Amino acid sequence: MTKIVVTAGTGTQLRTKTWPELAKWHALSVNKDWFTYTATSLHSSRPGRDRTWRVDAITWSENNTEAIAGLHNKGRRAFVLLQAIQGVGPKAAMAVLDVLSPAELASAVAREDKAAVGRAQGVGPKLALRIVTELKDKPITDGPILAGGGPAPMSAPPKPTAVGDAVAALMGLGVAEVNARRVVEHAAGHLGEEASVQALIKAGLQELGR
Repeated sequence: MTKIVVTAGTGTQLRTKTWPELAKWHALSVNKDWFTYTATSLHSSRPGRDRTWRVDAITWSENNTEAIAGLHNKGRRAFVLLQAIQGVGPKAAMAVLDVLSPAELASAVAREDKAAVGRAQGVGPKLALRIVTELKDKPITDGPILAGGGPAPMSAPPKPTAVGDAVAALMGLGVAEVNARRVVEHAAGHLGEEASVQALIKAGLQELGR
């Protein structure tokens, strides 16, 4: 499994600077047919591989720190925080995460559920209490914790559209966003809502004289 996150401090920077650079490299690649480029992702074109071989564009925010940490780091934060507690070494930290996922551990801490933490092999009642106490208000997971003890759901990213993908592709070829959006929207008006990304790109390039 290979998952990569491309991020930037603002949505505008990600959309107009960082992501178009990736589009440019994709367009110039000799094996570009191996991957499908959209306004928010670059993923494998092979059926069944689009979820495991991909690059996602995610704007960084305080509530979405995964954009900096990377998908491959999920769970490591909890492991590091556990080892910072006196009496918890790598073995005990692993034991806790064997019985509780980072999200479940965060829920247990929020509920002050010592019994849940104490289910880990080698973690007695006193150590379980210390873990729950010292992890209180610590960022165990990548998202905020609800009052009920569960991680807050992250808002789903907007679904990519043919117009958005076509604009991103033209920007990747060096077209300014304002011009790319103008010619693509003009093409969409002529071709209709069902126009494909490829058709919009072709029409946009023709209007630009390329």
